[in-house]
Amino acid sequence: MSKIKLKIKRGDSVSVITGKDKGKKGTVLKVMPQEMKLIIEGINLAVKHVKPSQSNPQGGRLTKEMPIHYSNVQVLDPKADMPTRVGYRVLEDGKKVRFAKRSKEIIDNANK
Repeated sequence: MSKIKLKIKRGDSVSVITGKDKGKKGTVLKVMPQEMKLIIEGINLAVKHVKPSQSNPQGGRLTKEMPIHYSNVQVLDPKADMPTRVGYRVLEDGKKVRFAKRSKEIIDNANK
């Protein structure tokens, strides 16, 4: 299977646009391009029942983030803090960067 390219990267601030968590905002923790899903901090929480083990002697119920399909989220515009679509632009130095189509601001950070 060929490699799938998503326009959302780990560390991006995103907003959920549909589903039970509609309107919530969070940071992308993990991107799974083959499944076309994302794990977002504090979004799509599920309760997992775990048996007592050596690493978790108490056992009990854990809440954890479950994957959400990438089509259900949009990247937040860095200028307006609103959901926006993402485009690509080539700068003068030949570097390809992502930009927010709403405000034309560059999304890619220098530290990534």
